[in-house]
Amino acid sequence: MSEGSAAPVAPPVRRRLSAPDRRRQLVGIGLAKIVETPIQDLSMDDIAGEAGISRGLLFHYFPTKTDFYLACISAAGRRILRTTAPDEALSGAEQVEQATRLMVEQIERRRDFYLALVHGHGVADPRVSEVMDSVREGSTDRVVQALGIEERQRAVVRAWWAYTEDRALTWSAVPTGERPVSLSQLVAECVAALHALLSIRV
Repeated sequence: MSEGSAAPVAPPVRRRLSAPDRRRQLVGIGLAKIVETPIQDLSMDDIAGEAGISRGLLFHYFPTKTDFYLACISAAGRRILRTTAPDEALSGAEQVEQATRLMVEQIERRRDFYLALVHGHGVADPRVSEVMDSVREGSTDRVVQALGIEERQRAVVRAWWAYTEDRALTWSAVPTGERPVSLSQLVAECVAALHALLSIRV
């Protein structure tokens, strides 16, 4: 090699992954992309290329594009539950307030993706709604346990979460400087609505 000439660039080393690790890798790549990209615009070739595998191997792990998308949003649902988990060392009321704030902040950060999660993002598959149901069920469990709510009022808490999501989606659609209430006010209103609903006796 002559002096000053560039050394040859070695091709990237492709690492063999176990099937579970490969699936996790692919879902991680897809999850990062579908936050910003509608399912209909998602390129499976790009996913495979980023993972360093062939398109055919990708479809070995996920038979259809919808299967891949569903795996990604299922992972998203689990992530939402992790990132909105309150500190269990707090009192029950404080846990509810913290979980509410974390959910509103999560929706604000990823509003378009959350809308896609709620409305299915153009995928006509009942499993999409099951992901959203799992998030609401997990969030409902937290409130029921934190406040020691009777099982008969569980449906009230679940409906309240839908209300809170809608408030957060509407609030986050408004530019920051033009919002009618602050984040703290919004959280306080949502929490107050929960306690008002739970106080109703029929």
